[in-house]
Amino acid sequence: MLFAEKLKTLRVASGLSQEEIAETLGVTLRTYWNYEAGRMYPKRTDSYGKLAKMFNVTTDYLLSEEDYCYIDAQDKGGKRALKDVKKLVTEFGGLFAGGELSEDDKEEVMMSLLELYWKARKINKEKDAPKKLGKATAQTKD
Repeated sequence: MLFAEKLKTLRVASGLSQEEIAETLGVTLRTYWNYEAGRMYPKRTDSYGKLAKMFNVTTDYLLSEEDYCYIDAQDKGGKRALKDVKKLVTEFGGLFAGGELSEDDKEEVMMSLLELYWKARKINKEKDAPKKLGKATAQTKD
């Protein structure tokens, strides 16, 4: 179970509203709603501690290895990277459904795929840099 699912389950079990939790975390209701929808993760690391304390669980309970992967993606590349990495994990995760690889091997393959993802993003960004520079130069000449 991922962070979003655990968060919603804990909130419902505690009888707290989304508004109450959002207020405690110091975020908007929409932001908190995005946490429960799995669209984003808290940017402030102290939010995980507040949630753990509020629900009387550990942060280790709240966050799985997969969650940490997604948080890293969000930190490095924002919502778009988070969405891309989730899609990558979902699509390639299906390849392992047969159980032919050990969990450690699966994790190693996924980490390799993510490493390739970040390299590809960097290469694409570098390719686009001259185009953007050309547009900026053309705009300053006008």
